[in-house]
Amino acid sequence: MRFAKTVLAGIVLTSWMGIAAAEAVDADAAHSLMKKSNCFKCHSVDKKKEGPSFQKTAAELKGKPDAEQKLYVHLTTHPKVKVDGKEEEHSSLKTKDEAAIRNVVRYILAQ
Repeated sequence: MRFAKTVLAGIVLTSWMGIAAAEAVDADAAHSLMKKSNCFKCHSVDKKKEGPSFQKTAAELKGKPDAEQKLYVHLTTHPKVKVDGKEEEHSSLKTKDEAAIRNVVRYILAQ
């Protein structure tokens, strides 16, 4: 019985570690894509510029079950945003790579 519990605990831990690794953020890759996409022109990690900081965005979406999907849509569909009282089209990330986009989304939400 003790052996079975140990094996089961190992399987559960290994499965959890695999999920955690799959969800890990590659900050360098996120920064590179965000730089290429000119995100830092209007946003910063911790200070408001023309757009909100990534920390503010993460705080506003924290705990919402659809946070990742909302941010994904925002970064891929050219939504209208208000800047200095004027409506502008928000640029999309300069990639079609699903994994790269999801990495940026997770990076922002981790701030």
